[in-house]
Amino acid sequence: MDHIRMEPIRNVAIVSNVGAGKTSLSEAMLFVGGAVPILGSIAQGTTVSDFEPEELHHRSSVSTSVLQFSWNQTTISLLDPPGALSLLGEPLSALRAVDAVLIVLDGQAGVRTELSRLWARIGELGLPCLFFVNGLDRAGASIEQALEICRTQLHCVPVPMVIPVGLGPQMEGVIDILQDRFIRSGPSTGKVEILPVPAHLKSAAKEGRTRLMEAVAETEDTLLNAYVAQGDLSHDVLFSGLRSGILRRQVFPLYAGSAARNLGVWPLMNAITGLLPSPGERCAAHPSEGLQPNTGLPCERKGSAQEPFSAFVFKTLIDPFVGRLSYCRILSGTVQADSLVWNASKQIREKLGHFYTLFGKRHTAIASASAGDIVAIGKLHDTHTGDTLCDEKDQICYPAIGLPRPVLSFAIEAKSKAEIEKVSLGLHKLIEEDPTLAFSRNAETKEMVLSSLGQLHIDLALEKLHRKFGADVILHTPKIPYHETVHATARAQGKYKKQTGGHGQYGDCWLEVSPLPRGGGFTFEHRVVGGAIPRNFIPAVEKGVSEAMHEGVLGGFPVVDVRVAVYDGSYHVVDSSEMSFKIAGSMAFKKATEMAQPVLLEPMMTVEIEAPTDAVGAVMGDLNARRGRILSVNANDHAEQITALVPLAELLKYAPALNGMTGGRGSYVMEFARYDEVPRELAARIIEQHKTERQAVGAH
Repeated sequence: MDHIRMEPIRNVAIVSNVGAGKTSLSEAMLFVGGAVPILGSIAQGTTVSDFEPEELHHRSSVSTSVLQFSWNQTTISLLDPPGALSLLGEPLSALRAVDAVLIVLDGQAGVRTELSRLWARIGELGLPCLFFVNGLDRAGASIEQALEICRTQLHCVPVPMVIPVGLGPQMEGVIDILQDRFIRSGPSTGKVEILPVPAHLKSAAKEGRTRLMEAVAETEDTLLNAYVAQGDLSHDVLFSGLRSGILRRQVFPLYAGSAARNLGVWPLMNAITGLLPSPGERCAAHPSEGLQPNTGLPCERKGSAQEPFSAFVFKTLIDPFVGRLSYCRILSGTVQADSLVWNASKQIREKLGHFYTLFGKRHTAIASASAGDIVAIGKLHDTHTGDTLCDEKDQICYPAIGLPRPVLSFAIEAKSKAEIEKVSLGLHKLIEEDPTLAFSRNAETKEMVLSSLGQLHIDLALEKLHRKFGADVILHTPKIPYHETVHATARAQGKYKKQTGGHGQYGDCWLEVSPLPRGGGFTFEHRVVGGAIPRNFIPAVEKGVSEAMHEGVLGGFPVVDVRVAVYDGSYHVVDSSEMSFKIAGSMAFKKATEMAQPVLLEPMMTVEIEAPTDAVGAVMGDLNARRGRILSVNANDHAEQITALVPLAELLKYAPALNGMTGGRGSYVMEFARYDEVPRELAARIIEQHKTERQAVGAH
């Protein structure tokens, strides 16, 4: 069997549901590897991985941290992203920087939406995986439960690599099936005891090894023939076959223990360095694919240090002391700090700053980086998350990350006028760090709108805004950008006549207003014949109509989807002017729309909801109550995807409602579809409320 040289590097992302113990396991690995002297604690705020003030406050990861340390003469770059669904952009970005994934499962809980989504992306990227079942020292937790969760919810069958010794709180360690040894450890010391398998567990260890050999033998015909003929596989053949099966995603080893008590971590560390692929092995099986920017043709890099330089930026951090740091995975070639490279995504040159290796918040400067390395690069001016850096003479551009779109929006208002600029600048900086946030100014409602993936996402953004930029905002529900249009055709005269000393003002025009199909916008037609209105005044009439369309006659909302034709009028040789015809056009338009059966329009959103099967009925009933129209329902593994058309006004607070109906297992995305007419009774209430608000603002 061919073996590719194993570089002494392993790049691994550790992912899980919230609360499964991902960060605790990261800390235990640092402790066992000798990178920290004591086992860090989330409760005490002593972890290396969670160091941002927001993480210490919430006692949960909110940003991807990179932990680089050594084990078995191998450098492990462990990426620890947050697990919350509303922070899903972080782990999705981290997956683009690694060669393998460590999935942490709770020994008692199932798989939530965030892990299901990550599992799907892991499959798309073809990343090899290890599983670790955490919390086996708790009563009722078991490997068997975790295996059943994997079978039913992730549709894979991991192979147990360890057997717990002792049940629940009496757990002492694990039997390493591959090494046929009892590994005993504890939280007070990073050292382990390697002992023979206890007599009463020899039979279980033998059964576990048989199951492992069968799983490996099924991955290749040569291995299967050897196993059938001999009834056994030698250690070297088993080890080699296991590594190959993991690389091809045919085998998913499952380890187990307790991160908090440092049980089962030692064999997991050996598995990361011994079983997971190096960057070279991973790239040989799955070359990094991109496009040649100048031709658009596919091209690839095979992960060699001898190839032209290329790197992918998977995270941006704006550090108050170091400045902007761009976290990069070097995919090919070798590059020196302070070099001049090409940003293939932006098509510009970029001067690299200093290079750093990462250990939580600690940065160590290095002079260069090569294929397989994960480094932070300082002070890149125009490079953002998702960009490709490469050799200008041999360009490649890797695909963007594919981040989820924001679904929850709030209007934000600076607490004082002096802070408006700080708020705007600060939010733009935060979006550089986190592209799943969105900030815009709504031209129709005149509001600043901040959009996110969920309430926690918004809360964290505002905490960072206060801490980093000293800006505070007030949140409120954003206004709905209603529109007005007409149902019928109507004609009206607009006549503006004003006589003062000297020249007066005179403008007179007749307009016909009629509806256009939905989305038709605005059309202006000139039908005047016989010089009733001089041609040079027609643009003024159109301008008056355009300005009047900003505030409709129902509730002062913009008017859309109308055709306006000027067909008659009169003028005065001396007193007529562009201003007078502009005012006349505005008057005629307002009169005509009042007679043309004006109606209120609201934005409609296409919503795609993923909900567990047992919650579909509740979700669909709720959508109907929100004036939604179900377009389709499709089964998708153990969840169902519901597509519906729903008014935006009914979705402003949908995220917490969906969480409540699905127990946090549901998710959704939405995008604008079109404008539809608001039901008459509801329209009357909206118009009255809008008028009241405008009067209150005017009085203030």
